[in-house]
Amino acid sequence: MKKTDIVETEPGVYSVLTSGKSFEARVEGGEVVIGGQRFPFEIQDPRQWKRSSRPGDTQGRASLTAVMPGKIVRILVSIGDEVKAGQGIMVIEAMKMQNELKAPRDGRVRAIDVKENDSVNAGALLATIE
Repeated sequence: MKKTDIVETEPGVYSVLTSGKSFEARVEGGEVVIGGQRFPFEIQDPRQWKRSSRPGDTQGRASLTAVMPGKIVRILVSIGDEVKAGQGIMVIEAMKMQNELKAPRDGRVRAIDVKENDSVNAGALLATIE
């Protein structure tokens, strides 16, 4: 397994040392530039709730996932229920706090993949809305 060391030398500029070779990497917008080559990147954080980029987008499935490990305390809907955007779907307890997970958009609950008192990991699929 290769060991890679990365050190930020100035804002947006990194020194990368891997396999005995040194590289300078510059972050420019949505790209990393190394030796004149550009590599596009996108940061994806499963902890963030992403709203549709287009208002009124109601096509396809919307998955409700756990943003952190926790325990399902209450399920507030049933399979087949019609839900509105922002409506509570279930309550998860994480770090001794209860959080209500809400529907990301209008739709019908197609699946509930957990039951009350289940322990879940971050990123676990909890429910599907179509």
